[in-house]
Amino acid sequence: MTMVSVFLRRLLATAGVALLAAAPALGQQQYINILTGGTSGVYYPMGVALSQFYAKAIPNAKTSVQATKASAENLNLLQAGRGELAFSLGDSLSDAWKGDAEAGFKAPLKKLRGVAGIYPNYIQIVASADSGIKTLADLKGKRISVGAPKSGTELNARAIFKAAGMTYKDFAKVEYLPFGESVELMKNRQLDATLQSAGLGVSSLRDLATSIQIVVVPVPAEVVAKVGDGAYQSGVIPAKTYEGQAADVPTAYVQNFLVTHEGVPADTVYKMTKAVFDNTDQLLAAHAAAKAIKKENAIKGMPLPLHPGAEKYYREAGLIK
Repeated sequence: MTMVSVFLRRLLATAGVALLAAAPALGQQQYINILTGGTSGVYYPMGVALSQFYAKAIPNAKTSVQATKASAENLNLLQAGRGELAFSLGDSLSDAWKGDAEAGFKAPLKKLRGVAGIYPNYIQIVASADSGIKTLADLKGKRISVGAPKSGTELNARAIFKAAGMTYKDFAKVEYLPFGESVELMKNRQLDATLQSAGLGVSSLRDLATSIQIVVVPVPAEVVAKVGDGAYQSGVIPAKTYEGQAADVPTAYVQNFLVTHEGVPADTVYKMTKAVFDNTDQLLAAHAAAKAIKKENAIKGMPLPLHPGAEKYYREAGLIK
């Protein structure tokens, strides 16, 4: 065997080893676990829709959807690397970035990165007509559910009641339950009211309104202003959003965001971000709240840095110069 042939054989062998080493990376599976909320809220069906089109839009993606207690739990799980994408309310996200212990964040969650602002959560306080509740003041001495402990809904409840000059001690009973369970207790006359922070037309409240007569309790603009947090804005729950709701009802809303963490590859986050705005019709089919998702609003009020993958998408879209 000549020196040339020996050299060629060694060269080919080395190249083969290099190709084998590269093979797993080329076809490497990308896990995308989407952290949502309770199954009767808005986050969960939207998360299912995301998982379906991510599986098609991102090569080698293996998607999953996890039901959680929503915002605070989602952000803590992301920080721990136990998810790749999460839904969160804007005020919870701001608290997580700063490290607000009262809101459920023992230290600043500095691994978090922004993906997109999506749709507003309306703070919807719904009472049974039998309870006689028509105003925030009427809630005193009544039985209410304020959402899962330290969830975005529960943090919203604290903020709104504080702005209205009330605390949980003003109620006869406070339950910390997800949307679906709160509604079941109201149907069974074990609760007088529920506060749910969600997109308009959330399935839990639609279900309640078809089972019993309801009253949607107003949150006046002057109460919203007293919250003193820019994440809270005045809005309206339009008439006929729920059966038996004859008139528009003023309330507060807070923007929702999709969030990831710094450990997710930029190319994956770019594709995830692009797919959101390429598939808004599928998100709308999952829930009517998606009608508020607009690319031009995606980075407004983002309370933390964008992930480089998301930033690349917004630069291409002309939203970042």
